[in-house]
Amino acid sequence: MASRAGPRAEGTDGSDFQHRERVASHYQMSVALKSEIRKLNIVHLLIWLLMAAQVIVSQLSLVSHKVVASPYQWEFPYLLSIIPTVFSFLALPRNNISYLVISMISSGLFCVAPLIYGCMEMFPVAQQLYRHGKAYRFIFGFSAVSVMYLVIVIAVQVHAWQIYYSKKLLDQWFTSTQDKKKK
Repeated sequence: MASRAGPRAEGTDGSDFQHRERVASHYQMSVALKSEIRKLNIVHLLIWLLMAAQVIVSQLSLVSHKVVASPYQWEFPYLLSIIPTVFSFLALPRNNISYLVISMISSGLFCVAPLIYGCMEMFPVAQQLYRHGKAYRFIFGFSAVSVMYLVIVIAVQVHAWQIYYSKKLLDQWFTSTQDKKKK
C-alpha cells in the first residue's frame, strides 16, 4: 500500500486500478441532478422572496406607490409557488419519489400557470408602453411591466429547468428501484 508521502508499494506500476469498485453511474447522475435541482430551488426561493417583499411592501403601504407599484393579480397566486420548492427540498435527501412527483405536478399548477396568466394580464399594459411610451406603474423608477416581464422570463426558465431535472432524477430513481426489485 502506498502512502501519501512514502514510496509506492512493491510489485505495482500503478496500472492495477481496473479491479477497484466504482460508484454506479445512476448514483453519480442522481447526485449531479440533485445538485442542479438544489441550485434552481435556491434561485426560485430568491425570486419568491423578491416577489413576496414587493407584495408585502405594497399591501402594507410601507412605501409610496410611486416607488413600488401595487402588485398585479397574478402575483398573489404565484406566492403559492413556494409549495413545490418545499416538496422538492423534502424529496432530495431521502430520494422520496412521492414528494418529487408532488413537486413536479404542483410546479405546473402554482408556478407556471400564474406566470402564463401574468403574461396575459400584463400584455395590454406592455403594448401601451411599447406603442405610446406611457407607463403608470413603477418599481424604483423602472416601468413595472418591464420589470415584471423580466422576472417572468427568468422564472419560466428556472421552473422549466426544475421540472426537466426533476423528471430526469425521477427516471434515475425509478430505474434504480426497478433494478433492485429484479435482484
